Amino acid sequence: MSPDRLPAVTHLQFLVLGLLLDAPKAGRDIRAELQRHGVRRTAPAFYQMMARLEDAALLEGWYEQKVIDAQLIKERHYRLRPAGARAWSVTRDFYLARLRAAGVLEPANG
Repeated sequence: MSPDRLPAVTHLQFLVLGLLLDAPKAGRDIRAELQRHGVRRTAPAFYQMMARLEDAALLEGWYEQKVIDAQLIKERHYRLRPAGARAWSVTRDFYLARLRAAGVLEPANG
């Protein structure tokens, strides 16, 4: 991808991919982190976005079952796929280059 070409992921998708860089997470934990960043989405809207990221092969999801208060609960979990890590890196590099060009950040060493 050209460093001047706008990244394919949105700012919200970039944030979600970044949340999964270190380890897989449950959907509810991702939603809670998004809320801490001021993002408010209904559960259906959130899971539709996650399904689109899965369809794009940027992440993968699966269900885990657990018992809470004698009730069987299915919880969706997600992990970053290699293409998702690349998309996150390309997007980060794009915006870092823009900030350096604007003089907001020092040029990269190397």
